[in-house]
Parts: sequence; C-alpha cells; structure tokens
Amino acid sequence: MDRTLDLLSRYACALTYDALPPEVVHQVKRTLIDTLGCALGAFHAEPCRIARYLAEGVTGRMRSRVLGTRHLSAPDLAGFANGVMVRYLDCNDSYFSPGGGHPSDMIPAALALADPLGRDGRAVITAIVLAYEVFSRLSDQVVTGDLGWDQGMFSVLGAVCAAGKMLELDETQMRHAISLAIVPNLPLGVTRVGELPMWKGCATASATRAAIFAAQLAQQGMTGPAEPFEGRRGLWQQAVGKPVTLGALGGNGTPFGITATTFKSFPSQIHTQGPIQLALELGTKVSVAEIAALRISGYRTAVSSPATEPEKWDPRTRETADHSIPYVVAAALHDGAITPASFAPARVQDPALRPLIAKMSMEEDPDFTARFPQEYNCRIEVITTAGQRVEAHTAYPKGNRHNPLSDADVEAKFRRFAGAVLTTRQCDMVLERCWSAEHLANLQTLFDALVVEN
Repeated sequence: MDRTLDLLSRYACALTYDALPPEVVHQVKRTLIDTLGCALGAFHAEPCRIARYLAEGVTGRMRSRVLGTRHLSAPDLAGFANGVMVRYLDCNDSYFSPGGGHPSDMIPAALALADPLGRDGRAVITAIVLAYEVFSRLSDQVVTGDLGWDQGMFSVLGAVCAAGKMLELDETQMRHAISLAIVPNLPLGVTRVGELPMWKGCATASATRAAIFAAQLAQQGMTGPAEPFEGRRGLWQQAVGKPVTLGALGGNGTPFGITATTFKSFPSQIHTQGPIQLALELGTKVSVAEIAALRISGYRTAVSSPATEPEKWDPRTRETADHSIPYVVAAALHDGAITPASFAPARVQDPALRPLIAKMSMEEDPDFTARFPQEYNCRIEVITTAGQRVEAHTAYPKGNRHNPLSDADVEAKFRRFAGAVLTTRQCDMVLERCWSAEHLANLQTLFDALVVEN
C-alpha cells in the first residue's frame, strides 16, 4: 500500500470548484494573468521558437492550441511549447516553504487538455488549484535542490493531477497516471549548475509534457507501479532517502497553497528580486562612478550560487545572467531598470558592466538565513569614493506575498510583457476573460485573443 499515492489520487478526484473560497479563485485569476503575460513576453525567444517549431509539426486525434498562434498540436507537445514560453523570462511565480520552484509552470498542462476537451473556466480553475496544492505540499517536505534533483521532480506530479482532472480520470486511473508521471521522470539538478543553458527554462516544460502523456496513457488503461512513492526502490527510498509524510491538503479550513505564492517584479530568479529592488533604490542616491565598493548580504540560498560558481560573476548566457546577483545589481545600477532587454546577449556580455562587478563582494548573514523562507532579506552597502556609506535593506521585495502586487500591478505587468506582441485591444480582451474565468464556457475566445498577428 502506498499512502502518498492514495492521498494524492483521492484528493485529485474529490476536489471541486465549490470547495474553493473566493480568495482562492481570485488568486487563480491573478496567477493566470501573470502566467500568460510571461508567456507572451517570451514569444520570440529562441527556445520558444524551437519548441513551437516542433509542436507545430505534430498533430493527432486530440489537438491543442499553441499559445500565441492558431496552430494545433498534440496535447503533450503543445503543453511543452507553452511551458517553455511561460518559463523563459524567469518572471512567473515562485513558491518557497522550504522547498521551491515555479508552480505556474504546471498551468500549461491544464490548458493543453482543457482546450480540445472544451472544459469550462471552473474546471480549469479547479485543476490549477489542484496542481498547486500537490506541488506545494510536496515542496513543503522536500528540498529537491539539496538532494541534487531539479524542481520538475514535483511539478510533474502537480501537472499530472491537473491533466488527469481535465480528462476526468477516476481514482484508479489517477493512481496510474501519477505513477506513470513520477517513475520515468526524475530530472537532474545539473540543469541549474554553472553556466546555464537554454534547457534551464525548458526543464519544467518537459515535466509538463511527461505529465500530459502519463495522464493520457492512464486514460487508455496503461498501468504503472503500484507503490511509486513508498515501495521498495520507490521515490522516497531512491531519490529522497527517507519516508515523507505530507501535511493536510487545502480545504476544510486548511489554506490552499496557491495563496502562499510570490509574484516577481523583474524577469530574473526569485533570489535576485530583493537585490534588484535595492540596487534601483541606491541608484537614485549614488552614481556608478562614485562607487568604490559594494557589499551584498543575503540568506544562504541566495548567496550560495554566486559564492561557489565563478560563472555567476562573469555570465555568458541569458540563463546564467538572470541567476546572477552580481550581474543584475550591476545592470540595475547602470541602467536604472531590469527588463527582458537587460538579458540580451550583447548586454549580458558587455564589458562595461565588469568593472562594477569587480567591486562587489557577497556574504551570508546567518540571521537572514534563519529567517528564510519567511523573509527574503537582502542588504546592500555602498562605499563611495569619498568614503561615504549608503545602505538599503528589504525583507519583503515587491511581489512577495507579504508585500504583494496589487491587481493593478498584475495587470500592468501583463501589459508590459504581452503588449510587446499583442495590441491594446487584445490585452483588454485577455484581461476581461481572465478576470471572468469562472464564467467561460470554454477557453476558445481566450486562446483567440492571444494570437500574435505579426
């Protein structure tokens, strides 16, 4: 008997829209707007073009829309292409408690199957909440990165539950779908080490593709191992090294995981959000020419990568730069902003940024580490050429759930990213449909409003 499998499959099949409090439904709408904005903002990026090219060459009995286009593909490849777009800018939401990841990476699994099946907005909302609940409860118990695995290890499980919900699997089918999702799909943490490749932004999209495929297999009667979590050579034994007991899942007075997520203000790694905010603040007080030294203090998770990987001090790729606190601080101080253009190849490799990076040091503050993940503390101290010390500190960067983006902020972020490829009228239409998602009979008009015409 596999208690984890029992818990997840029962919960996935039992969760209904009527069990969701209004604030949870509202947060799903906010998250959907944020996610679609990130996807459209990355529409022309090279990894997104590659994924769309492959998806557009494949069709099948069930055909799903590729975001931003009128093209139809097999659900798993549409889910992959859409997932790459969602993830590429590294500006979609995050969850840390104490594990981490980007749960909106799983939303394309629900969209890919809701589209051809004609599921209504309430079904999609429910599936998204379900995916977040599975991912967050697993992440609460296991820090995948510390064990050498990538976050797709758990996003594949949330995504398969969402996909299974869209397919209306029964509990037996859901058990097999979950098993077929996790057993063949353990992603290595090397994805996020050293100089980061394009795959960094595609890894969880691959998990989404695998999840959709697993749910479809189970729907057709394919069976998976009966004890994928707790059995001999199962996930807990082989990948985690100890038994894991999940906490209560959302509902009946237990908060839902989607309400504990963090939105990003800037298109870069979650741990760079505070340093960027502080650098922009300091840039109004001190010019780059006046900086003699710059000291960054943070919690261990934030500073460990730059402290151990020289690539973060001299990034060569967009993927490395958006994970590099030294780079984003230098770019913010030089440019007065961090936008997708901050990570264009020419800017990433610009020698003009290196002298300022060379003046930086970074250290762990043990008190900040003790307070993480409840607080995301960062402190930057600048010493000027005149010997003056100028300091800035934040515990909750803008977008953190304790300092959240307002609905207006979420809309503005969507327009900032999606407005690069959509008209103002299209942006208005997308926002109207997302804010009224529970009333949509299907997603056809939403997908139509997202089509990039040039």
